[in-house]
Amino acid sequence: MNTRQITISSGILEGEEKDQVLIFRGIPYAKPPVGKLRWKAPQPAEPWQGVYDATQFKAMAPQPDMTRDPFYGREFYTDPAYPLPRQSEDCLYLNVWAPAETPEGGCPVAFWIHGGSFDHGFGSEMEFDGEAYARQGVILVTINYRVGVLGFLALPELRDAQTGSVGNYGMLDQLLALQWVHDNIRAFGGNPDNVTVFGQSAGAISGQCILSSPLARGLYHKAILQSAAGYRNDVTHARSLEEAYEAGKAILEQCGAKSVEELYEVPAQKFVDILPDFYHQHPGMRFRPCVDGWYLTETPDEALADGSFARVPVIVGSTSEDIGVPKGRDAQSYKLYEGCYQMAMIRHDPTYVYYFCRHLPGDDAGAFHSSELWYEFGTLKRCWRPFTSEDSLLSRELIGYWTHFFWYGCPSEWGWPACNRDQKVPYIRYIQ
Repeated sequence: MNTRQITISSGILEGEEKDQVLIFRGIPYAKPPVGKLRWKAPQPAEPWQGVYDATQFKAMAPQPDMTRDPFYGREFYTDPAYPLPRQSEDCLYLNVWAPAETPEGGCPVAFWIHGGSFDHGFGSEMEFDGEAYARQGVILVTINYRVGVLGFLALPELRDAQTGSVGNYGMLDQLLALQWVHDNIRAFGGNPDNVTVFGQSAGAISGQCILSSPLARGLYHKAILQSAAGYRNDVTHARSLEEAYEAGKAILEQCGAKSVEELYEVPAQKFVDILPDFYHQHPGMRFRPCVDGWYLTETPDEALADGSFARVPVIVGSTSEDIGVPKGRDAQSYKLYEGCYQMAMIRHDPTYVYYFCRHLPGDDAGAFHSSELWYEFGTLKRCWRPFTSEDSLLSRELIGYWTHFFWYGCPSEWGWPACNRDQKVPYIRYIQ
């Protein structure tokens, strides 16, 4: 393996140099959130002595075994060529792909937030890769953050005495990682004044929260929100404190703990093991951001309505067989799609709306939730599906749109106008 060393604020990193692309894996951006740091805002990583080995991905957050999922297990989690990392509470690491040669002015930075219903997922999943973007002069950063009980438990006793924050630990992880990018990305050749937050599913909800949070302003300049963002779509709404506390109390009882102090002694795996019974008794997406008065002072819908939502260019969209769409029905008549359109209509800033409707080969799942990930990261060859040359062309097209947006804030020089309320027919880009 050829390696390259760089120096960041915490010390010297050694990563891989591969075909004019630099890959730094498993960089700590926070202290391990263990012991008394469990259910606390993340603390910046400690500096280290010597050279830090950044050639291997690190642990993912404790989470359910997705290899058992009958559909997504095969799709993303069971290929022996891409073994899953171990699970650990010590999980706050990020990964960077960068061009070996930096263009004048620095590279735009794409900050990827993984999905997974806020109870699973990690930044080094097999479908994610930054080589295609690095070859276009873009730096890709992918992150791990706390999920499930460890990322979103809310109880009054856990509320921070100084800030009042509670229940948004996973979101604060994302925020600290974004701050890390702002402080360190120049060392990789990146431009901290050209950062795009993008994510899919829970990652898109996260991105929409970042654009609504007063704490994140100045750390990003654009956003791409895939398959979960929008206005009044019944998916992106943040929890109220009352809802968050209700779920927290149920978790406390599920664990058999009599107090928050006892929860600190519960092994992390226990918080994963209780989830099937917890979801059975409390269906729905029970882990999600909450309006705590600190990270979020209002819901993303409220931020869009009152104009406090970030004034930055946004791409937003969904897929034709996305979540909540019954098989054989037109997704354009359902809330997720409609919410993307309504988001464009309520904003006064450039908003580009897409509709991904390429039916993937190999089964009848169509353009299912998460189907675009293979295309946008250029990782079709990692998938079991019998992709064709048409799929490869579509992948290059989608990477081209995203790359142009990362660089310039619009997905194309021509052919994709913003979706604007002033147009007689607001434009929506079909990707198929």
